[in-house]
Amino acid sequence: MIQRPVSMRLFSAFRTVVFMIIMTLITCLWLPPALLLGLLMPVKERHRFIGRPFCHVFLWLARTVLGIRWEIVWQSALPPEPSVILAKHQSSWETFMLPVLLPPQVQVIKKELVQIPLFGWTLALMNPITLDRSQRTQALKQLVRQGEERLNDGFHVLIFPEGSRIPAGSRKEFSKGGAMLASRLKVPVVPVAHNAGECWPNDSWIRYPGTIHIVVGAPLDTSDLSTKEVHSHSEDWINNTTDRISDTPFNGSVVTELTSGKRF
Repeated sequence: MIQRPVSMRLFSAFRTVVFMIIMTLITCLWLPPALLLGLLMPVKERHRFIGRPFCHVFLWLARTVLGIRWEIVWQSALPPEPSVILAKHQSSWETFMLPVLLPPQVQVIKKELVQIPLFGWTLALMNPITLDRSQRTQALKQLVRQGEERLNDGFHVLIFPEGSRIPAGSRKEFSKGGAMLASRLKVPVVPVAHNAGECWPNDSWIRYPGTIHIVVGAPLDTSDLSTKEVHSHSEDWINNTTDRISDTPFNGSVVTELTSGKRF
């Protein structure tokens, strides 16, 4: 855990409250018209005119109010065809950045999220892959079936293989679902590492200024790889790259809980 002076914690707490108030007001104003307009749009247009603009607003506010900036390293050009994106999951921040960075994409989410009034209903219009994580065998089948549909529709599929937000410096065993989807359909895997949890910690409501480093790895060709090989390569690359760019590399802590229990 990063140790910060009391003065920084207090000032960051104030900035976080301001950010939350502004973001709540924007969300309340954004969602009703977005929900109504989204019903009239094709799915890709909903992403372009509703989903991604909202993410841009979130990122702008995070940069302006919270002082959270970012630097991106691209190790290679993205493949032209729809791909499976496997990303580190440390915070909510990357759930807003990655749709902007790697469009068009759908995310794999808990089915409970689409049941939240207004927010969840609007999220459902983005056609995400919704899973019941309490039924692990069924969830894997749902992921493969819905993932194939989204890829065929021209969307990248974003999966956080850890399944929940993991504190910076910790790890969690990766689910094989994303690797299975990619290897079965023989589509590329794009791995993404970052250290967002150092500015947007999982164990605190306070957000801190700083620079988030993101590395988008070279696409992994899965045409001749098994699920096990895709899984192993992706997990090793994401974990090792995250350690390299972080101020809090892996400290030996392994998370075993199914979910972080946090919403934001």
